[in-house]
Amino acid sequence: MPKRVLTGNVVSDKGDKTVVVLVERKVKHPLYGKIIRRSKKYHAHDEGNEYREGETVRIEETAPISKLKTWKVVGRVGADTSAA
Repeated sequence: MPKRVLTGNVVSDKGDKTVVVLVERKVKHPLYGKIIRRSKKYHAHDEGNEYREGETVRIEETAPISKLKTWKVVGRVGADTSAA
């Protein structure tokens, strides 16, 4: 079974080897038809403490790492790492 991959913004990097990623999705209201935003925060594993608050990252579902962490950070989105 394929692992889920989500994209979101890092809202906290205060934990050791952990970042909190806010993932937003847009859904259509079942009755009124208006497009509304729904968001959820995921705790993701960041082995090297390399991701900072405000960055857009991609996270992937994994086996549970701790009580709250079942995701790991795969990489940055839109940042060209070869230009550095």
